[in-house]
Amino acid sequence: MGELQKIYQTLYIHYGDLDWWPADTPFEVMVGAILTQNTAWTNVEKALKQFDGNLSPRRILALPMKELQEIIRPAGFFRQKSQYLKAVTEWFMSYDCAPHLIKSRPLSDIRTELLQVRGVGNETADSILLYGFDFPTFVVDAYTTRFFRRFPLDVGKTYMEVKNFCESELPRDAELFGHFHALIVHHCKERCKKKMVCRGCPLEQRCEKIS
Repeated sequence: MGELQKIYQTLYIHYGDLDWWPADTPFEVMVGAILTQNTAWTNVEKALKQFDGNLSPRRILALPMKELQEIIRPAGFFRQKSQYLKAVTEWFMSYDCAPHLIKSRPLSDIRTELLQVRGVGNETADSILLYGFDFPTFVVDAYTTRFFRRFPLDVGKTYMEVKNFCESELPRDAELFGHFHALIVHHCKERCKKKMVCRGCPLEQRCEKIS
């Protein structure tokens, strides 16, 4: 078993199965992935509540831009994000809002398509593909980058280097990727903060404690 798998197992044993990315539909995941850019999830929740339970692709496209901006204002950067939401919704509508049509396509093709949508970068695309459509693609975010700076693993520095390393060292499984990303984020909020809380950390023996 490789070092990365050992880290995953240690975190999983310690924290268990986390309830991650709460959403009822793939489209809610897509909206959340856009809204969470450069803001905390608590602000995203405030914005989602303002849809009053009526969050659908057709409504997003039908809403006047200013009205959509007011709804998502709590998530910040609402002018840009309103345009991004319209764009990603149009992409979803191009598949008739049918997840099975998207899942029938090769991951590499769908990912390339998503990256061409306005406002969708690597992290947003992988979040949508993993949590919305169960594609086995690893999500890298600021927490992931911080986390791997503190371990003796040559993961690389760029988004794609870290992503490719994780995917090459782990079984290619969407559920595992989702669990691992959630565990890393949770661990970074609990212990592997900018100012580390090391005493009692489940990974204390493996961590290089590089600030």
